[in-house]
Order: sequence, then structure tokens, then C-alpha cells
Amino acid sequence: MWKLWSLILGLTLLAGPLAAQPSHWRGEWPRTDFTRYAVAFEDILSGGPPKDGIPSIDSPRFEAAGSHGTLAPTEPVLSIAIAGDVRAYPLRILMWHEIVNDTVAAIPVAVTYCPLCNTGLVFKRVVDGRTLDFGTTGKLRNSDLVMYDRQTESWWQQFVGEGIVGEMTGKRLEIVASRLESWAAFRARAPASARVLVPPDPPRRPYGTNPYEAYDGRDRPYPLFTGELPKDVAALARIVVVREEGRPVAAWTLDKVR
Repeated sequence: MWKLWSLILGLTLLAGPLAAQPSHWRGEWPRTDFTRYAVAFEDILSGGPPKDGIPSIDSPRFEAAGSHGTLAPTEPVLSIAIAGDVRAYPLRILMWHEIVNDTVAAIPVAVTYCPLCNTGLVFKRVVDGRTLDFGTTGKLRNSDLVMYDRQTESWWQQFVGEGIVGEMTGKRLEIVASRLESWAAFRARAPASARVLVPPDPPRRPYGTNPYEAYDGRDRPYPLFTGELPKDVAALARIVVVREEGRPVAAWTLDKVR
């Protein structure tokens, strides 16, 4: 799977920035308003899969966390708790679907994960009183997932939950507090009512395998970024960033944080 993804990505990148223009996108995105945008189109690149080629989970299934026996203690999960409704979303599932449209304690939420930048974020999916459903565009910006909402087909940057192309440009999704933690840590503090996401029935992907296994081991990332790479930090090192008014002002590598 990784070799196939790499081949598709390589062929896509050969097309260059000329493919990153509305004239090339309108056939697949006839409802997207490309006259409204907040980022440079050339920064948006194809990751290989087409629209919804990485399928979101729109009817999630859960089991009681206390009786679930599939996950190893060290396996990572993205967990949330809203008004006593506690849920865990294993990365082994999120890695293959990237978005789960769910409703937790009567609040519509989008549980999102970008495997290329290890970014797990949960958002309320209500904007100006309108409930949105999210899918994957198959595109990346700065190697991060670009989502879209099915109501307006606007594009959203997952890393910040901001509309970047279309009718919803400039809108922000409200972040819901979440944790990226081990299954054992979640189980240790979760109440008896806690639940865990299980794969769709029938399963649609080889859950438990990592199609991006070689990505972090590269000396240089695939050309999914614009601008210069840092000179004194490994290009694929994990970092912690502090932002002020949306702009990064400081960063530390996880090696230093440890």
C-alpha cells in the first residue's frame, strides 16, 4: 500500500504547481466557490487519492471500553469527554479514514487525524447554526489534511480548523479538548460507560497496519511543503509550536521537551 501511495504521490508531484489551479479542480468540485480563498492555490497539492478516496466514517460504531480486547496497552487513541460521554478513537482506524463525523453528548463533532503530521484534533461541526459533515479532499497543504464540508464543499485546513477555499473561507471551527494517549492510559481513567470506536462492518481497510510507515524515516520529506526547511532541526522531527494570533512565535523539538 505504501509503495502504491508513493507512486501516486510521485506522479502527482510531477504535474507541478500548474495543477494547483481552480481550472483543474472544477470538474471534481463544481460546487466550490473558488473566487473566495485565503491561501495561495499553489500551496495546495494533491496527496494522490481523489475526493473521498480516503473515506470518512459517517456512521461510527462503538463497543464498551471495558470489554474491548483488540487494542494493545501502548496503542494510541484520540480521546474526548463531553458532559460525561467519554469516547476513544484508535489511531489504527483514524489512520485509514482521517475523519469521523460523530455526535457526542448531543453535540455534533468531527474527530480528525492527519497521519503525515500526527495531528489529532476534534472540532464542533456547527458553524453559524448549521451542522456540517466533513470528508477528505485528497489534497494537502504543508503536508496537512485539507478537509471539505459536504454542505458547501468549502475546503478546510485540518491543522487550524479554518476555511481556506469556498463559501466558508475565514470561518473557524471550535476546538473540543482532546487527548492523544495510550489505550492503557485511557482505560485507567475512563468511567465504566466509556466507549471505543470499532471498524466499520464489514471492515474496509487493513486496520493495525501503517501505510505511511516509511514517511518519518526519510532524510527529506516529500515536496509537500513550500518555503525553506529548517537548517538546524531534522526536517521530519516532531515539534511543539506556540502561536500568537495565529502566527507561530516559538517552537521546540520533542527531543528537547523530553
